[in-house]
Amino acid sequence: MKLDPRGDLVTLLTDIVDIESVSGNERELADAVEAALAPLPHLAVLRDGDTVVARTDLGRAERVVIAGHLDTVPVAGNLPARISDGLVYGRGSCDMKGGVAVMLAVATQLTAPNRDLTWIFYDHEEVESAANSLTRIAAQRPDLLAGDFAVLMEPSNARVEGGCQGTLRFTVTTTGTAAHSARSWKGHNAIHDIGPVLDRLRDHVAEQPVVDGLRFHEGLNAVAISGGIAGNVIPDRATVTINYRFAPHRSVEQAKAYVREVLAGFDLEVTDAAAGARPGLDRPAAAAFVEAVGGEPSAKFGWTDVARFSALGVPAVNFGPGNPEKAHADDEFCPVADLFRCRDALLRWLG
Repeated sequence: MKLDPRGDLVTLLTDIVDIESVSGNERELADAVEAALAPLPHLAVLRDGDTVVARTDLGRAERVVIAGHLDTVPVAGNLPARISDGLVYGRGSCDMKGGVAVMLAVATQLTAPNRDLTWIFYDHEEVESAANSLTRIAAQRPDLLAGDFAVLMEPSNARVEGGCQGTLRFTVTTTGTAAHSARSWKGHNAIHDIGPVLDRLRDHVAEQPVVDGLRFHEGLNAVAISGGIAGNVIPDRATVTINYRFAPHRSVEQAKAYVREVLAGFDLEVTDAAAGARPGLDRPAAAAFVEAVGGEPSAKFGWTDVARFSALGVPAVNFGPGNPEKAHADDEFCPVADLFRCRDALLRWLG
């Protein structure tokens, strides 16, 4: 399908949604994005796998990176796209093809932006971090991610959400002695020993630190419990999986130290960790962006790829059409009004 970024913005979104691009199947959409941008004389376009990068090189004092992923979670009977009551329904309409449509429209229209721009349309965001193409690009071509400020077009109700939380997953395992449940006193129940861990998590008061002027809300929660051998056996092993969502004033190592303090006396095994990102709203480009967009910025609850830019020293925010609570839902949709609000805000800021 041929995309027309100069045409109607809503039609552009429905065309993008109708190109199915579940993670691992982004090539057709990447081809369409590349074909739409390659003829534009003001952009230098390059391809890295199924990631398309388009850049201006006007010698401006600042460079801004604007990025959005092409892939979606699996289709659930929600293609092709449809429009009803000012909403565009369809897989990926919210997360985040609405943002991709806005990016294409603005990249095409802004032939002489007031800042140099790097537009990144990337693949494999909805899967494990190692497969995310930004992981590869950050390792092999960090210059493509370099800038004074970055915007991730993740759905944020067309409002600025600064930075993101970090995430830490770990397990606590208790051990006991197996025995027949008819003679339970001969064993030691490992599941019962999980109780004190759950007590601490239940009684834990989540911190709400202010970072770069935005209030984050942390969370430390059990998310899974496993254990047991059979219905007539005292279990000799039990494991609780815990997720800590921490504000970006902490590094991963500081987050690990914090949970070890909360759960002192228990052995913790970290299984996954990702740093958060500070909003960086004190940077000139960020301040100008917030002024152009309007509204009151808020903290991003959750982890997004803004963290990758933060790790490279590039402050970043989330700003895109759609309600993040509808991401991945079977009735996923993007409000038409959000599309135009985001497009117009970027044009005001960069024009």
